[in-house]
Amino acid sequence: MDGKSLILNALNHNDVPRTPWVPYTGAQIANLKGYAADEIFKDADKLVECLLEAVAQYAPDGLPVMFDLQVEAEILGCDLKWYPNTPPTVCSHPLANDFTIPTKRLTKEDGRIPIIMEATRRLKEARPDIALYGLVCGPLTLASHLRGTNIFMDMYGDADKVKELINYCEEVVSEYAGFLIDAGCDVIGAVDPLVSQISPVSFKQFLTEPYTALYDKLRTQGVPSTFFVCGDATKSISAMCETRPDAIAIDENVDILEAKKVTDEHGILISGNLQLTITMLFGTQQDNQKAAIELMDALGTKDFILAPGCDVPFNVPPENIVGIGMAVHNKEATRKALEAYVKKDELPEIELPDYASLDHVLIEVVTIDSKTCAACGYMVASANDAAAPFGDKVKVVERSIMYPENVAFMNRVGLANAPAMLVNGEIKHVSLIPTSETLEAEINAAMK
Repeated sequence: MDGKSLILNALNHNDVPRTPWVPYTGAQIANLKGYAADEIFKDADKLVECLLEAVAQYAPDGLPVMFDLQVEAEILGCDLKWYPNTPPTVCSHPLANDFTIPTKRLTKEDGRIPIIMEATRRLKEARPDIALYGLVCGPLTLASHLRGTNIFMDMYGDADKVKELINYCEEVVSEYAGFLIDAGCDVIGAVDPLVSQISPVSFKQFLTEPYTALYDKLRTQGVPSTFFVCGDATKSISAMCETRPDAIAIDENVDILEAKKVTDEHGILISGNLQLTITMLFGTQQDNQKAAIELMDALGTKDFILAPGCDVPFNVPPENIVGIGMAVHNKEATRKALEAYVKKDELPEIELPDYASLDHVLIEVVTIDSKTCAACGYMVASANDAAAPFGDKVKVVERSIMYPENVAFMNRVGLANAPAMLVNGEIKHVSLIPTSETLEAEINAAMK
């Protein structure tokens, strides 16, 4: 059974001979051919070259063609900031000051869609044995790209308009998904990091209807779907399942064993959740193999796909992903080789700020990386927006766990999940973006 057949059989809840493996490689594969990340996001030749090298080295069963949540937003009027080591980020919001629902629709000729479709067709021809994942930006994240952080206040003050905007975004991404299917994608994934930042009540109010519509459309086209979410989405797993995707993909913030109990009740496959930073970025090849085997042992082969928690960071050593592929295809031999291996804790020693002696209020936002994680980016933006009126009396610091000292910081303050926000060293918000009024009140309280 080839990789594509393995993935499609797993998504159809059939028994499979081993655990399927899908590395969510995006910017990271640029490293395989010495390119900067922005080069492969703009050039079909370089993208295909790197994708083919990833297939050769990582031995995947499935692979996303491009992991970039800004494709639709760019076409709809958002400006992007480009980086050499991450996907681009949205840096302007066309609806920030004029909340008028757009009417524009995407075409196959818009923006970077032709690059993605060409890459899909070429990869499909070269490697028909690999399941190709076409990724679209989830409706809530796309709506936030268009409206900016205002959307979180709008959910309370202008709920009907928010629903209208999210429903418009669902229509846009559904049409884009159709383009990807036409090009040859075998699975469509809706990636919506901001789902973890809202409550289950808000999910049902704003997202149940559009997501159910999206997955119904994909089912009608005979293409399986995956609902990707980043951050601690534990509270919304059941609501996500009720929209009837074929699979749910989660990251390390969610207890996958507990989450699988929920997905099993709904007859939905679960995918995840190798740790992006502690294991994949900072660990050794053996650490990654051990983590992969532990997940495969715990979750088995039924209704489970092994994958990273989200888009693999640019600087993850290729040998770590190679090692996971080795563990997938040769589990028992790899297990035997790991018998004498002991993980070493190499996190640096750090000192916390002297919060009691600060002459200002310090807001620390712990993120995966605000440039690559939309939920993280909007949490940083909300902190900066709330701090702005206070001038020098409030300072905002981002602590990205792409750096080992910030992983050590999380351990020191007792923080288990990101994104999160601390005010003067006190954990205030975890996986929920606060309203500006809430954060302003917390700043004022900290000043007393």
